[in-house]
Amino acid sequence: MLWVGTAAFPLHNITMVDAFMMKPDRGSTVGRLLKGLFGAAVVYIVISLISGGEASVGDSPALAIVLVIAALFVAFWGLFEADKPVLAVQVASGSTVVVTLPSIEELRQIAGRIAYAIDNPEAEFTAVVHQYNTNNYGPVANLNGGQGNTGFKL
Repeated sequence: MLWVGTAAFPLHNITMVDAFMMKPDRGSTVGRLLKGLFGAAVVYIVISLISGGEASVGDSPALAIVLVIAALFVAFWGLFEADKPVLAVQVASGSTVVVTLPSIEELRQIAGRIAYAIDNPEAEFTAVVHQYNTNNYGPVANLNGGQGNTGFKL
């Protein structure tokens, strides 16, 4: 059995183990940036309409500065995020468990040990992975894919 947190995966159900550098989804970051700018534009238009159409960006430099700072924050937050090392373990159901550590080499060693344990069912090993927070999205292990999968509930 492969244990990731409280989730247990039978080794014979594992279809793929891979350690690689995961690139951030820059496309969704651009989408969030555009949605944020659109929302800011809508807020500005509403404020302008409420004030009788007399408000403009030139009249309110603070509003323009806030919009520019917000756009730059979102852009730099996601567009320039560094790649992060991950270990992906895919099971026969199509679900994937992703574990992250600071070192890609440690993840490759764990992947090799899992592959060895699959080929040699009598083999046992333990690898303790402490949380390495590379993002603000939750726990070390994220379960993605599969039918009816809702992920981990913490």
